[in-house]
Amino acid sequence: MDTKRICVWSGPRNISTALMYSFAQRKDTTVVDEPIYAHYLHTTNADTYHPGAAETLQTQDTNWRNVMRDVIFAEYDTPIVFFKQMTHHMVNIEWDWLRECTNVLLTRDPVDMLPSYAKNIELPPLHDTGYAIHLEMLDYLKSIGQTPPVLESKQVLLNPESVLRQLCNAIDIPFDPAMLTWDAGARPEDGSWAKYWYHRVHASTGFAPYVAKNTPFPEKLKPLLAQCVPLYEELAQHAIQAN
Repeated sequence: MDTKRICVWSGPRNISTALMYSFAQRKDTTVVDEPIYAHYLHTTNADTYHPGAAETLQTQDTNWRNVMRDVIFAEYDTPIVFFKQMTHHMVNIEWDWLRECTNVLLTRDPVDMLPSYAKNIELPPLHDTGYAIHLEMLDYLKSIGQTPPVLESKQVLLNPESVLRQLCNAIDIPFDPAMLTWDAGARPEDGSWAKYWYHRVHASTGFAPYVAKNTPFPEKLKPLLAQCVPLYEELAQHAIQAN
């Protein structure tokens, strides 16, 4: 059976988990949650500041080559496999395997993302925001003949059905209306880190309406924001728009 392996590359504190839950509603799809997270923790010093790092390191293989063999390119019972991925996890990993995947980039305005991320990681490094790596990945994918669809979280939330229909068309799979809703609560595919990060998704039954933040942006994050904004804007200009 030919398997379509969809890697959705997201920055942190985005709608990536909601998107994973959305794809999990499809009968033709298996979902996998952040398969190279432990590799990233093992390779960097992120295990010193990521909540639940020890448990993640115990529950996932830290060798990315093993993950490629045993998870990403394993045999599955469904024709589609959705891998929720984080761009900043791509540390000391060769990129050539991306040729065999259908890649999607998912970004979010740093004005909204950074204050949310700082609730768990007080002052994240630029690398961990994922913006710079998104652009590197976009250039790489174009160089190997791929034109990855770009999702922007606000656009998805403004009209989930419209954007998901456009996404499905771009990656050559049929749209399924079941993708728009799900039951509240955790999923068995959730990573061990879900208890630290997934509270809002577990309380949801679909994509929440977009709500602009109305609180002052934290002063301590403004230098990081200045670095992130031009990177985000460069990627966001390619994003699928809500109709």
